[in-house]
Formats: sequence, structure tokens, C-alpha cells
Amino acid sequence: MRKFLKVDPVLLGVILILLLIGIIMTYSSSAVKGYLYYEDPYHYFKADLLWVALGLAAMGVAVMIDIAFLHKWAKPILYTALVLLILVKIPGIGRTVNGATRWIGLGPMSIQPSEVAKLAMVLTMARFLTVNPYQIKSFRKGIIPSLALLGVVCALIMLQPDLGTTLVIAATVFFMLLAAGARMWHMAGLGLAGLAMVVAAIAAAPYRMRRIFAFLDPWADPSGKGYQTIQSLLALGPGGLFGLGLGQSRQKFLYLPENHTDFIFAMVGEELGFVGASLVVLLFFLFIWRGFRTAMLAPEPFLGLMAVGLTSLIGIQAMVNMGVVSGVLPVTGITLPFLSYGGTSLLFTMIGAGLLLNISAAAGRSEEVF
Repeated sequence: MRKFLKVDPVLLGVILILLLIGIIMTYSSSAVKGYLYYEDPYHYFKADLLWVALGLAAMGVAVMIDIAFLHKWAKPILYTALVLLILVKIPGIGRTVNGATRWIGLGPMSIQPSEVAKLAMVLTMARFLTVNPYQIKSFRKGIIPSLALLGVVCALIMLQPDLGTTLVIAATVFFMLLAAGARMWHMAGLGLAGLAMVVAAIAAAPYRMRRIFAFLDPWADPSGKGYQTIQSLLALGPGGLFGLGLGQSRQKFLYLPENHTDFIFAMVGEELGFVGASLVVLLFFLFIWRGFRTAMLAPEPFLGLMAVGLTSLIGIQAMVNMGVVSGVLPVTGITLPFLSYGGTSLLFTMIGAGLLLNISAAAGRSEEVF
């Protein structure tokens, strides 16, 4: 309990406020769907409360755990993630939804191996980059092994297929390499190579090309690939400054698909307006600030790199999701951390947040403001 008193109070407050907004908006956005599909407007709300409770418990464990345990078990956790990523593609084990096989069924529940892989990559990269810190300056000894590991994990995730999660993990590793002291010209080359690979991945899949065309002009295919973007914008637009009011969404009447998961930010904009949406954006920027502040105050490199990875992981996913909802980025199919309807994504986001709070406790309090 004493350790909880040492965590960054601002970071903890931001996490809890985002969770509370997520609980409220999950009920508001899913009540109609719950009533139509299950004759219970509280169906998704009750399930979300269960996942939030599990997530808070997991976050509590992550805050209290000994960081030395994570340093020792980083590799076994990575191997577990790799096995799960392989198992998800085995017929009869993997569960397919909307053409993507990303889940392993466990009775009434399911686990998403890519969520395990996210945390595993942060832990493994933090360990690798601190065991031999000077190797990061060498392209052969530092960059190539990092890219090899990243390539294996991303290749398995792309088989599902899941380009959005792949990009989030790759960007997170990029920032971790940068924070570890990689040479700038190495990172510039990696950035250009990564961009070329993304373009190639999009060009190789016709459905991704259709998403890009829909992003550029969603009204060219309003009932097809452009439908989600258009309905999302139709939710954000009428929200105005203060919104239509909590519970007053029009898009939740089955107009906007995934309105309580991937597109919950559109519901925030519609019901709470520009003010509510801006509050969510501000909270995520506060999370990123306090996360990187924790990294800078960390007492040892392993903890600092972990904090960079965890902050980047959650922050990048949040920015990408909100960019998709507002029409700034193509549709990728990733959730908004802390807010989207619960599941494996929420659970592992909470574990990551708990580890970040753990590191903030190790860093101690500081009166310095960055």
C-alpha cells in the first residue's frame, strides 16, 4: 500500500478520469445496441464494468510487482506472446471476426495475442537495450537484432491481418531505439524504410487500397468503404461546442458501426461536443507528458526505457484512433485506450498503465516541472 502513495498522482488521476469517461460513454453509446441484440440496454455496460474491474485489479498488481521480476521474465513473456500469435492462426483455435483472425476463444471470453505482444515487445526491447547499452550505436549489433525481433512479431501480426497494431508496435520500438541513443542517421534510414514497407503493404492488399481511396474521398463510396468515416464525421459535426447532450446521440441508432469500441471518440464528440472531445485529447497529452517525465526521472535505464515504451504504446494508439475517427487518418481498426468497450485491449492497457505507475513510484516525487 505504501507504494501506491508514491505513484505519480497526476498520472493516476488522468488514468482514472479516462476510465470513468469510458464507462459513461460505453453505456451511452451501446444502450440501443444492447436492447436490440440482447433485450438488455445494460448488456455491454455490465460487461464493460467487469472488464474495468479486472483491469483495475491487474493495474494494482502491476503497480506492486517487483520490476526485477520483469527484467528476468521478459524473454519468457515474449516467447509466450509468439506462441499465442502462432496459435491464433490454427483452425479451430483462432476466432475470426469481420474477416480478421485476431482472437483465441476461451469459452465465452477471448484473448487477443497481439495485445500480449505489445507489452512483450516493450519489456524485451527495454531489457535488450540496457543489457549492452553501447551496442545501440552499432547498426550490426544494436539495430539489426532489434529489427529482426520486430520483424518476426510484426510478420505474425500481419498474418491476422492487423496493420494498425503492427504500425503501433513498430512506432513504439522506433521511439525506444531513439531514447536508447541510436544514431540519428540510422533512425532516419529506418524511418524511410518503414514508410516504404507501409506503402508496399497497402499496395499489396486491395482492401487496404480501397480504404486509402475511401480516406481520400469517403463520399465516392458512401455506402461501402467510406461509410464509417462519413458516419463518424456526421457524429462529430452536429456535436458543436457543447454536444447534443449525454445520451442524446443519433448515430448510436445503428448508423455508426463499432460506436462503443473503435469509434467511441465520435460518440464523445457528438454527445459532449468540442469541449468534451478536447478534454479527452488534453487528458491523453497529460498522460504522455507524465509518462515521459517518469522516463526522465527513472532511477535506472531499464525503467526509463520501459516508461518510454509504455507511454509511446498507449499514446500512439490513442492519437491514431482519434485521427481515424476525425478523418485525419485511414480506418485502421484499433481501439481508444481506456475509453473503448472492455476486453483484452482494455485489460492489457491497464497492465501497461500499472507498470508505468510502478516506475513513477520508483522514480519518486520531484518538484521539478517539465
